[in-house]
Amino acid sequence: MTNLVLFGPPGAGKGTQAEILKEKYKLIHISTGDVFRYNIKNETELGLSAKSYIDKGQLVPDEVTINMLNAEVDKNEGANGFIFDGFPRTEAQADALSVLLKEKNTEVSAMIALEVEDQVLVERLLERGKTSGRADDADEEVIKNRIKVYYDETAILKEYYKKQDKYYGIDGVGSIDEITQRLSAVIDELMKK
Repeated sequence: MTNLVLFGPPGAGKGTQAEILKEKYKLIHISTGDVFRYNIKNETELGLSAKSYIDKGQLVPDEVTINMLNAEVDKNEGANGFIFDGFPRTEAQADALSVLLKEKNTEVSAMIALEVEDQVLVERLLERGKTSGRADDADEEVIKNRIKVYYDETAILKEYYKKQDKYYGIDGVGSIDEITQRLSAVIDELMKK
């Protein structure tokens, strides 16, 4: 089973690449944002719990998020593996994901990070903001803050996975096909192990 943590700052192209890679390698793409939206929209017990925190402007506790991910993994029993997008974001979440996967006799195969310079990210997000309808993609200061939060809070996971020899940094600049080829080269090597 190949389990990937797809990583990178806002605008790096994670969603685009995850869609391509899930088809190519027959993996299940689990985007935490999508999982949250689905559970909240369908008023599941976990969705209602998450919504109660979000409505107060608080972060959803790791336990609720992990339970949602666990339900997604269980729904896809027998899968070739998973692409985790948007999770983990902290060392505690990475530990929790490790425990969850170990209970299913598997583990994170690699964290693959799309590395893109900040100015390119800002330009990409401003361009996406013209069509996405997302307010957070239309304001350059908001974008710069999102990128800063990513580096301050999330980039620490690079060291976490480096210590396990599972970190792969990929140049996230170029055409979609060029980036897919770079990602595929890493994944193909992992699958040989």
